[in-house]
Amino acid sequence: MATIELEKLVKRYGKVDAVQGIDLKIADGEFVVFVGPSGCGKSTTLRMIAGLEDISGGTLRIGGEVVNEREPKQRNIAMVFQNYAIYPHMTVRQNIGFGLYTSKLPKAEKDQRIEEAARILGLEKYLERRPAALSGGQRQRVAIGRAMVRNPSAFLFDEPLSNLDAQLRSQMRIEIKRLHQRLKTTTVYVTHDQVEAMTMADRIVVMRDGYILQTGTPTDLYENPVDVFTARFIGSPSMNLVPGRKNGHGVEIGQGGDILVGVRPHDLIASPEGDGAAGSLKLTGTVTAVEPLGPETLVHLDIDGAAVIATAPGKFIPAAGSQLVCSAAPGSLYLFDAKTEKSLGRQ
Repeated sequence: MATIELEKLVKRYGKVDAVQGIDLKIADGEFVVFVGPSGCGKSTTLRMIAGLEDISGGTLRIGGEVVNEREPKQRNIAMVFQNYAIYPHMTVRQNIGFGLYTSKLPKAEKDQRIEEAARILGLEKYLERRPAALSGGQRQRVAIGRAMVRNPSAFLFDEPLSNLDAQLRSQMRIEIKRLHQRLKTTTVYVTHDQVEAMTMADRIVVMRDGYILQTGTPTDLYENPVDVFTARFIGSPSMNLVPGRKNGHGVEIGQGGDILVGVRPHDLIASPEGDGAAGSLKLTGTVTAVEPLGPETLVHLDIDGAAVIATAPGKFIPAAGSQLVCSAAPGSLYLFDAKTEKSLGRQ
């Protein structure tokens, strides 16, 4: 295992900086997830760590040693790709052990590592099968197994679940998290899916336009976003934002204000009675759509031209076009400067 340190790391393509001098320290054994929209620099950063992209500026250390000029095979890291990158003509056993074939380990130890990885990943019954006979989730396990047998200092994952269906993604999230808890290997994971980030990470790194906007635990980022982008990117459904202004008693919602008032859909409660806690913010809007989810219903509303999502009890299904009152309890509002979009705290 190893620490990974990025100091003023830059990746430049011609005159364009895809990664703009970022600083980050990843602790030994930590599971760090990079999130952000396409083109934000997260995969480029991962590929620089792996040695698959040259570093244009700054310093990269793995285990305390500068590795800027080292080849990928000299960095003792293992990478799992989005498309699995397993060989269709080889068996599962051969695919898992592929990275060991050129090593000087005794055959018995190679076989032991392959079988141990297969046992941990639930692939023991499939060792003699070829990838065509496996499900997508099993193929991804094979790719992970091939990384495991090398006993790397760090695992790098580049959107490994994006090709799986929703149920398999959910299952594989748990399996990768359990694997990390068992192996304690430093892990860097890239995804555009904030649900993956929230459920798997020890720490999340939010990137945009080649910069790091914020790092912290999932709870830190959910509860204390530093700006509008992070507030809306972390949490599902995304945070509601409506214009407003401060007054002597709190905030007032309305066009032309100098602040943006944020409230998460699960904190904005719609009910038939329209009641709420004392001192709560109340908003009235027109129902545009509903999403019954069983235990709760997501209610989409138009409030003074702003699209807002509220949460209602599961058995309450308001009709489209009806008027509905929603309430947000004190302490659940997030305030942002309307010009800079930086956080002004909570209220």
